[in-house]
Amino acid sequence: MSYHYLLDLAIILMSTKILGLVTKKFHMPQVVGALLAGLILGPAMLNIIQETEFIKQTAELGVIALMFAAGLETDIKEMKKTGKASIIIALFGVIIPLLGGLAVAALLNTKEFAVPETPMILQNIFVGIILTATSVSITVETLKEMGKLSTPVGNAILGAALIDDILGIIALTLITSLADTSVNVGIVLLKIALFFVFSGIIGFGFYRFFRKWTMKDDEDRRRYVIIAFVFCLLLAYIAEEVFGVADITGAFLAGLIISNTIKRDYISHRFETMSYLLLSPVFFASIGLTVEIEQMSIQLMIFAGALLIVAILTKIIGCGIGAKFCGYSGKEALQIGTGMISRGEVALIVASKGASLGLLSTVLFGPIVIMVVVTTILTPILLKMVFKNSEVENRRTEKKTVKVA
Repeated sequence: MSYHYLLDLAIILMSTKILGLVTKKFHMPQVVGALLAGLILGPAMLNIIQETEFIKQTAELGVIALMFAAGLETDIKEMKKTGKASIIIALFGVIIPLLGGLAVAALLNTKEFAVPETPMILQNIFVGIILTATSVSITVETLKEMGKLSTPVGNAILGAALIDDILGIIALTLITSLADTSVNVGIVLLKIALFFVFSGIIGFGFYRFFRKWTMKDDEDRRRYVIIAFVFCLLLAYIAEEVFGVADITGAFLAGLIISNTIKRDYISHRFETMSYLLLSPVFFASIGLTVEIEQMSIQLMIFAGALLIVAILTKIIGCGIGAKFCGYSGKEALQIGTGMISRGEVALIVASKGASLGLLSTVLFGPIVIMVVVTTILTPILLKMVFKNSEVENRRTEKKTVKVA
């Protein structure tokens, strides 16, 4: 038995932390540093670490942990506040990027970059699904810094991003099921519906049990975290093995169910330690390990550039149109669209899942990682710009009003 995996883990954890702190110094999310760590350590540059079966499996567990945490952090009450507006904004924010990504892939994705066993149309649609993702965590941090999170625009962005993720998960589940040509679409949709019905029944039962159990004791106990994670793993397993639904869908719903209990914050805090300590760094580094720069031909660089431009414009335009339909002003629509640009870890999770199922060639990971990193870096910058411009214009309007008066 080889113990080299221990050395791999030590290098991954140290490098992701160091580069995460470096990127934080430049006011960028630490996830960018973790991605860079994988790129530097992997075949793309130094080739110190290769993707092993152990790293793959640990990374898969990291995906489940991230989606469980996302479900835990989802505020259903906050979603209700924006209601109809968030749904409309999210719908446009999914449909327009999906079509934009499909168009880019249809024009630039060639057989040379494709997975031979999977129909090209499914692979192209999957590129569009990757672009539907939104990483709201980066936007939330930026809006907090600017004191804009509790504004109508901030609430709209938060609500739409949460619904956006749910729609993205449903789309991911559907496309991964369709990857098998022998599967009937009607049966796929029925299984998805049955899974959500099953999750609702089981979730309600578990919620009642967990709520009664935790309310008996005022103290916070580690057993609550263990049972919560067991529920997450079981629902993820049942989703994948019984209903043919992506395991991350089960993990997300498990987190969503537990998010309504009084122990949510305690569980989230404890669980975050495990995810932060081991699972998340390995997952993000593993994405970088799959990238091979030598494969980044001129054609792939063009693909990356086109994907990046479309990723930015489709969120601004799509969410902006949805916001306008809901009565927001032009400035507010621009702010909402800008707040939805970042793809972050959500797009990486979707891309990683697609690659494991043969819906995306690993050759295309380079362009996708470039798109994710650049949108992650650009979002805080662009948000500050659109809000700053709005404040400057408001001051000018106030001055003019004073003069007229």
